[in-house]
Amino acid sequence: QASQEELKAAYRRLCMLYHPDKHRDPELKTQAERLFNLVHQAYEVLSDPQTRAIYDIYGRRGLEMEGWEVVERKRTPAEIREEFERLQREREERRLQQRTNPKGTISVGIDATDLFDRYDEEYEDVPGSSFPQIEINKMHISQSIEAPLTATDTAILSGNLSTQNGNGGGSINLALRRVTSAKGWGELEFGAGDLQGPLFGLKIFRNLTPRCFITTNCALQFSSRGIRPGLTTVLARNLDKNTMGYLQWRWGIQSAMNTSIVRDTKTSHFTMALQLGIPHSFMMVSYQHKFQDEDQTRVKGSLKAGFFGTIVEYGAERKISRHSILGATVSVGVPQGVSLKIKLNRASQTYFFPVHLTDQLLPSAVFYATVGPLVIYFAMHRLIIKPYLRAQKERELEKQRESTASDILQKKQEAEAAVRLMQESVRRIIEAEEARMGLIVVNAWYGKFVNDNSRKNEKVKVIDVTVPLQCLVKDSKLILTEASKAGLPGFYDPCVGEEKSLKVLYQFRGVLHQVMSADNEALRIPKQSHRIDADG
Repeated sequence: QASQEELKAAYRRLCMLYHPDKHRDPELKTQAERLFNLVHQAYEVLSDPQTRAIYDIYGRRGLEMEGWEVVERKRTPAEIREEFERLQREREERRLQQRTNPKGTISVGIDATDLFDRYDEEYEDVPGSSFPQIEINKMHISQSIEAPLTATDTAILSGNLSTQNGNGGGSINLALRRVTSAKGWGELEFGAGDLQGPLFGLKIFRNLTPRCFITTNCALQFSSRGIRPGLTTVLARNLDKNTMGYLQWRWGIQSAMNTSIVRDTKTSHFTMALQLGIPHSFMMVSYQHKFQDEDQTRVKGSLKAGFFGTIVEYGAERKISRHSILGATVSVGVPQGVSLKIKLNRASQTYFFPVHLTDQLLPSAVFYATVGPLVIYFAMHRLIIKPYLRAQKERELEKQRESTASDILQKKQEAEAAVRLMQESVRRIIEAEEARMGLIVVNAWYGKFVNDNSRKNEKVKVIDVTVPLQCLVKDSKLILTEASKAGLPGFYDPCVGEEKSLKVLYQFRGVLHQVMSADNEALRIPKQSHRIDADG
């Protein structure tokens, strides 16, 4: 976003610093020539609006143009950006053609009621009866894939298999979806299964206004009992920036009317719903709190009451790796009993394990369902997950270091050469600042600092940037913008892929000041808040 005036000022300053005629030493003169040429090349690109637009969008690849077609250089920056957006859309369409977007769910139901509802006197004479019997009583597997046919047409193939207590079945569905306009789409569905006959369905989505949309789904289910029609309509409206209101009407086998309000913010998710229908009518309230940590921890609770009884649920979920989220929920209900539901989301696959503990409200079952998963999770996190993630991060960092080793070595040599060329200019700047009791950089370090005791085994990786920072001082001020400081003259990246900071100890008006700034954080000194208290 730099203006032409700012570019010219920076260009003149760097030219004065790196001009070869200012250095008599042959080695310094050679280094100055190389850096001076780099500065001149950069200014040639950035001072021309056309080449600057190409560089901003494509980088060096767009400037080199070797065997890679880009837009005509005669075009204006606005035309270049428009062309780039068109090429991006074409690449997105090609990417869609190759994407299948697989999604799947595996659910394994476990009956563990023998842990709490045993009748020991009935099994005293049966061999092996001393051990509780835990068995899998149901299983469900579903999978779907999407195949983009054109930019507006998509085919969706899905199927599922279910079994419970020795009986099971499955079905397969094919849906064809077409985006008719920016406001809506339509979908045709065909299905068949061994438990139910053929299915034909039609779904329509339409934006009525920028804040309101409607979805209608009608289906015909063919069976031995005849044709069973069904119709579901959902009307939704944005009540405010974070809140949606829904009205649903379902007619058919299980007719019902449902209304719900969903509020989703950065830190919470709240849902309230009311349904009147056959056979179930209920009221439900749920709340989820989202912690703003790197593990994306969430805790949730809900209350659901209706003709079927009352259910209270509470649980939590947490990110355990880059693509995996682990969650557990305890369900306590009348007459449902106590259940523990464990869920693992891995990319687009979901693994669900509902464990039924007891048909009665037993305090022991509630206690173990709550405490057991917590103990197991923290043990696994400390002994397995954390070491695995640490080793994985180290492997990725090592791979990144190897791939950028030659480039970093070149940047390091350029930075060291720049520091040697800055010495004379820095000496004059310090003399001028001392004369006016201005800004003098006493010490400055850039890289990875380890201040946390839990990370005391990690190695500190910093470089001395006192000279480069002092060289940037002008009129007793130092201003750094929101960008990685590794790109500043005399800087380089000492720890690729790791968090970096800049620590500065400076003197202003004879008083010591100190500040630490994150890598991409803007910095402006001097400031009164940086002052070191003499009593401290």
